[in-house]
Amino acid sequence: MARAQTLGEVVAAGRRASGLSLREVERRTGIRSGHLSQIETGAIARPEMAILWDLAALYELEFTRLLTLAGHVGGEETSGRQRHRTTVALRALGELTPAEQAEALQFMADLKARRPR
Repeated sequence: MARAQTLGEVVAAGRRASGLSLREVERRTGIRSGHLSQIETGAIARPEMAILWDLAALYELEFTRLLTLAGHVGGEETSGRQRHRTTVALRALGELTPAEQAEALQFMADLKARRPR
C-alpha cells in the first residue's frame, strides 16, 4: 500500500505542475518564498487557512484536501460543531467571487490579529 502524501509533498507537486518557481509564487500570492519552502519541506505542517486558500487557487488544488492534510479539518480532535462551522464557512466562501473571497479572508485575518495573545 502506498504511503499517503503529506501537505508539503502535495503543495510542492502542485507548484511544479504549475511550472512556477518559489519566487514566482511569492510574486503572485505574497507568500514569502522561504515560508512556502518550509511548507513544502514539512517544517511548517499547519499553515494558515488563508495561505492554503491562495495555494489551492493558484495550483488548482482542492482546498478541502489541503485543509485536511494540514490538520485544520477531520481527525478526532475536531469536534462535530467545529467541523460544521468549517463546512458552512467553506460553502459560503465558494459562493463568493474571487475578490469577495479575498476580502472575506482579509477580514478574518484582521479579526485574528486583534485577538489578545
